[in-house]
Amino acid sequence: MVIVTLLVVVALVVGVLLFLWLIGERWRIIRPSTRRMIREGGVRRLLNLTTLHQYIYGRWTRQYLKFLGRFIPHLSERAKKQAADGYHGKVLRPEHAAAIITLNKNIPMTDLEQIVPYAVARDMVLKAPAEIAAYECACRGISPNPCTPTQVCMVIGQPFVDFIVEHHPKGARRLTQAEALELLEAEHKRGHVHSAWFKDAMMGRFYAICNCCKCCCGGIQAMVRYGVPMIASSGYAARIDEELCVACLSCVKACPFNALSSDGDTVKVDWEKCMGCGVCEVTCPKAAVSLGRDEKKGVPLDVRLLTA
Repeated sequence: MVIVTLLVVVALVVGVLLFLWLIGERWRIIRPSTRRMIREGGVRRLLNLTTLHQYIYGRWTRQYLKFLGRFIPHLSERAKKQAADGYHGKVLRPEHAAAIITLNKNIPMTDLEQIVPYAVARDMVLKAPAEIAAYECACRGISPNPCTPTQVCMVIGQPFVDFIVEHHPKGARRLTQAEALELLEAEHKRGHVHSAWFKDAMMGRFYAICNCCKCCCGGIQAMVRYGVPMIASSGYAARIDEELCVACLSCVKACPFNALSSDGDTVKVDWEKCMGCGVCEVTCPKAAVSLGRDEKKGVPLDVRLLTA
């Protein structure tokens, strides 16, 4: 009986989506960005409800993440891996994030297991960000005491930019390339983590650069608190110059991934936990921390090398 009811519900939802698609195309009842999203997703994504998932995520991001956060602590290890495979981020060094913003051509990429070690993004096209929009960070939005400013997430490319701006006129704004670079630099100086995000529902491709703080970011908290492996390393790891380090603990307190600790005399790096985000590097007052390339941490998402 339960299965029959579930099938009926799914059939009704699919029927409604098809109906909206048809009347939207003929009579322009639904918004242009929604029509474009449905067209680009195609019939298959419409029928398997991926387009519906994409609509819900883009339309009610804050509510979506709040709902998702209730289930993460109770996931099995297998479910955590599956969740990360469909929704995950790649840590970016500031210059790598800036290179994506200034990308001027599409990059076809395959076999990305080292760069983005998740099945969803192993066969994709990194599209040149002809358009960029700043969007209210949903993670900060659901935090009781959020970091500011809150409009720091950057939606990249179409049809995502049009959809977010059209459905969130007060919470999103279009950015020029220069404005996007200024936003990145400001967040870097605040000690926040740049990360590229990929989501199966968002057509299985890269769609945003987030600037994450350790206290609000749901992705960081899911990884650090509950072991959901949804953030891949930048390909770098922190290194401590023991001669310069005075164990002031600035980097220990700032590290989003709890990868640093102190024995009283100097700071130690937990290699497994370090994601190579560079927050420790920018917050150290003695310049005792640096990031070094580490092949065991994977390959950086550096589009300058991919376009060479």
